[in-house]
Amino acid sequence: MTFQIQFFGAAEQVTGSLYLLRTSNHTVMLECGLVQGSRAAERKNQQPFPLPMNELDAVVLSHAHIDHSGRVPLLLKRGYDGPIFAQRATQALCAIMLPDSGYINEKEAERGNKRRKDGQAPIEPLYTRREAEDCMSLFQGVRYDDPVEIVPGLNLRFHDAGHILGSAIVELEYTDQDQTRRLVFSGDLGYRDAPVMNAPKRLHRADTVMMESTYGDRLHRPFAETIEELENVFHSARAGRGNILIPAFTVGRTQDLLYLMAENFDRWQLQDWQIFLDSPMGIEATSTYAEYRHLYGTRLFGPDAHLLNLPNFHATRSTEESMAINNVDSGAIIIAGSGMCSGGRIHHHLKNNISRPECHLVIVGFQAHGTLGRRIVDGADEVKLWGIRHPVRIQLHTVGGLSAHADQSDLVDWYGAFENKPPLYLVHGEPNAQQALATKIQSQFGASASIAVHEQIVDI
Repeated sequence: MTFQIQFFGAAEQVTGSLYLLRTSNHTVMLECGLVQGSRAAERKNQQPFPLPMNELDAVVLSHAHIDHSGRVPLLLKRGYDGPIFAQRATQALCAIMLPDSGYINEKEAERGNKRRKDGQAPIEPLYTRREAEDCMSLFQGVRYDDPVEIVPGLNLRFHDAGHILGSAIVELEYTDQDQTRRLVFSGDLGYRDAPVMNAPKRLHRADTVMMESTYGDRLHRPFAETIEELENVFHSARAGRGNILIPAFTVGRTQDLLYLMAENFDRWQLQDWQIFLDSPMGIEATSTYAEYRHLYGTRLFGPDAHLLNLPNFHATRSTEESMAINNVDSGAIIIAGSGMCSGGRIHHHLKNNISRPECHLVIVGFQAHGTLGRRIVDGADEVKLWGIRHPVRIQLHTVGGLSAHADQSDLVDWYGAFENKPPLYLVHGEPNAQQALATKIQSQFGASASIAVHEQIVDI
């Protein structure tokens, strides 16, 4: 019996998740994420996949975030024409996020070609918007808890991971010659106090477990402290007559923020603000949250699918509407992508506000090494935007309690539900976080906990 996993992307790093699962006769790709961060890191996206496309039988995605799904259109571009299995809401979100990623690729190639010197080869986008749209024909939507045989002998089942809409814990059970082995991959796990999503489902049996470890070395603040901290930011900015910038992932974090603003509208005195969601993709994603609200059941939307209690909310789709926000000197709360400040409309708002000490920048998610957001969090004195250096005078706040990822306690508890304490391999984390989490699990459960290494092969 052959049932193996091999680690490629997100081994000893956070982005670019990609793993290969091999059975006796078939190969399945688990995740196909974009590498994000520095220019050098992102060049890895151009590299060949670790197998020829004619040897790949199926693809499985845990959720729609680009670091887990963002290279899927490249599979199609390079010749793959097989099925891509994802939870139904993940399929819907990918139909928004992947074409947007293709559009960004096209714009980056266009800008690069304008700077191209004579004799240099033209820059081609990693994939185009059209190629991303075309890849959606390969998707097969799967409901939570419904078993699906994806290749002979290999059954897939998705369970709610509580991270973002449609996020899934991936259970893969392989039977060959009367032997059955089970791999469980956590995907990205949510946390127990998440404002919108359900708590991650706990499973009890596996032969091997792969688990994310993004926050494996830290604990989130109590959620009540997060509410109070955001209240203080709003009150301080109100008194100082500044704007508030919130770079946020368009799927997950944006909807959490809108929900919390609706829930705390009076407490945070939000009637004195204009709230802008300056992200066409974020607006589309929020509509998808409305369509699939049966999966989480919060009061984010009313019966007519409109946001509750936010009369001063503005969804700015067009470039002209976005540019008009720059005329607001104070009283604006601007939620915009990207969540790591690595691109998108947040750059324009940083250009106009980052040197203003009366303004506030609220970081509400993980900032990968090499990103602009990470440089600001690490204390950069100045940043470069469109070739111009801007001194950093904006007031910085990092609000860890809004992370969509489980913290160390949640990760340990989730693994602890497995009754047989199976061998554990940690992925999707930086080395320090992974080592801290492995040590914690080893000491608490006496379990085998290892950090996945690039190209390592493990028998399940």
